[in-house]
Amino acid sequence: MATDSGGAPSGTPPCLRILVVGGGYVGMYTALRLQRRLRQRLRNGRAEIVVVTPEPYMTYQPFLPEAAAGSISPRHVVVPLRRVLADCRIVIGEARHIDHSRRTATVTTPASAEDGTGAVEIAYDELVLAPGSVSRALPIPGLADHGIGFKTVEEAIGLRNHVIEQLDIASTTRDPALRAAALTFVFVGGGYAGVEALAELEDMARHASRYYHNIKPEDMKWILVEASDRILPEVGDALGLYVIRELRGRNVDVRLDTRLESCEHRIAVLSDGSRVRSRTLVWTAGVKPAPVLAATDLPLDEYGRLRCTAELAVEGVEHAWAAGDAAAVPDLTASEKGARTAPNAQHAVRQAKVLAGNVLAALDGEPLKQYRHACAGSVASLGLHKGVAHVRGRALKGCPAWLLHRAYHLSRVPTLNRKARVLAEWTLAGLFRREIVSLGSLEHPRAEFERAAGGGRPGPGGPPTTGGPPGPRRPTGPDAPPGHGT
Repeated sequence: MATDSGGAPSGTPPCLRILVVGGGYVGMYTALRLQRRLRQRLRNGRAEIVVVTPEPYMTYQPFLPEAAAGSISPRHVVVPLRRVLADCRIVIGEARHIDHSRRTATVTTPASAEDGTGAVEIAYDELVLAPGSVSRALPIPGLADHGIGFKTVEEAIGLRNHVIEQLDIASTTRDPALRAAALTFVFVGGGYAGVEALAELEDMARHASRYYHNIKPEDMKWILVEASDRILPEVGDALGLYVIRELRGRNVDVRLDTRLESCEHRIAVLSDGSRVRSRTLVWTAGVKPAPVLAATDLPLDEYGRLRCTAELAVEGVEHAWAAGDAAAVPDLTASEKGARTAPNAQHAVRQAKVLAGNVLAALDGEPLKQYRHACAGSVASLGLHKGVAHVRGRALKGCPAWLLHRAYHLSRVPTLNRKARVLAEWTLAGLFRREIVSLGSLEHPRAEFERAAGGGRPGPGGPPTTGGPPGPRRPTGPDAPPGHGT
């Protein structure tokens, strides 16, 4: 195992190393704030900020539904970390184990499997744990084989390509059962991700159907499955009921108090006894903390999150900090005792600012600041010109809520570069019709060459089989695309 001790050259002051695990909201914003405050020390070698992240970009997840619907280019949903964090050291890899008693993190990188060095051990002085969360998949038969997640930009664009491909299948098949299955779309989970993804894609598919001579919007069947008795609880009961009426008015079958029990053989079996044959099953039913938290010697709560104080320090441990989805942070603004802040972007961005300030304060021996923020409200998009918003006690519906949704997230997406690009795309989208092109072949970029070179034959419904290595997953330059086209 290689060791990266980060020791300073002889004759120079000891190098302070801050290790940030995760390149999401908390990881990027914390590193950015630390970078600004420590810039002089970073440039003269007296300090170092190391960011360990599986991807070279931060994904602005609230824009994933619009990216899936083609309203925003996937390239503009991500923020290149190397460009934003120019004074930080970016390590593309995954933290597998953290031994805080020794102040070391074990990290696997893309080079680990290639050069045979194995994992890299990175030493640190201060630790910021912000690995975020991953999809919470239940042990449902068939889910691993047929389910589609909706947490990354790759999944969003892959889902867009998949939906358009189902329209192509339905328009060309002579098999009624296959056509019905291709035009049936099942979404499991009635939170933000599920409702917004379904609403945006239904809007996109309805628009696309006008270009198919034998597909009408009413031929498609959209089903939203939610285990509880309401959807979008963040916007309140009244707006939640409005969303249900709005979706049902668009021919969406909303099923509350219903669970997915199986999806083997592309048949969704629901707890209400119904069986739905569908070629599309999207799973958005919750998240869980990143697996690396279980591989640490730090205290966890009953949900597997790091136990944190209101100062965003890990409980009972020095030199360890956490925030975001991976941290159980006390909500000082809540009336009920023991409440924790919700795992959403609104808290993550604000917690990152407090966290960075507290790390610097601890280094300078100054008092720490407690995190305190009352949620200002919630906004959700339901497709083009449709949405809901609950802001400071006021409820908005329809186009005003949709405009507020866009304005809020445009103000929150990082960097002026991304704000300008997203705004330009929205402006052009208002002048021209929506794009309905599917570039699903980008998922297998070497397939055509392999056929031409005789390296393999296409398998049924997939890329050609070959004994050679797969093509590169994605470029990793400072402004690399996330892997798929639109």
